[in-house]
Amino acid sequence: MTQPFILSPRYRLDDQSPWLEGIDPSRRYWINVNGNEQLQVIIPGLCVSSIQELKEVIRRLRSLQPQEKLTIKRVAGQFSIYCISQNCYGIQGRVKGALTWHLFDKETLESLLMTSHPDWVPSPKDLALGRKALESMFEQPAYAIGS
Repeated sequence: MTQPFILSPRYRLDDQSPWLEGIDPSRRYWINVNGNEQLQVIIPGLCVSSIQELKEVIRRLRSLQPQEKLTIKRVAGQFSIYCISQNCYGIQGRVKGALTWHLFDKETLESLLMTSHPDWVPSPKDLALGRKALESMFEQPAYAIGS
């Protein structure tokens, strides 16, 4: 049985549309949905403590078969990478409250995961995204416990 050819658009490194806004220091991917700068989402990324751990995740990703998933744990939760077909991987997310699939080709997804390398240094633009994320947390309402 052959794998079906996936016609759905996916994020690729050579896309004409500027879909990747950046990768903040906590390794979250800031994506302009379908290249639309007015519709930006943050997808959790891979954080590792050693090169060996990074190699293991890359090996597990490369061994995924269609309909299998790779679950990655983060300090604040977890996310899964789903193998849709041989060169199509999906990460679930929410866009304006609706469940959405962000599709990537293999090369792009591996490149994003490689930014978890302990020696990776974020650019000034990526640092600004991290500050932006922190600022947005302070804009959230505070809840009093026990009142």
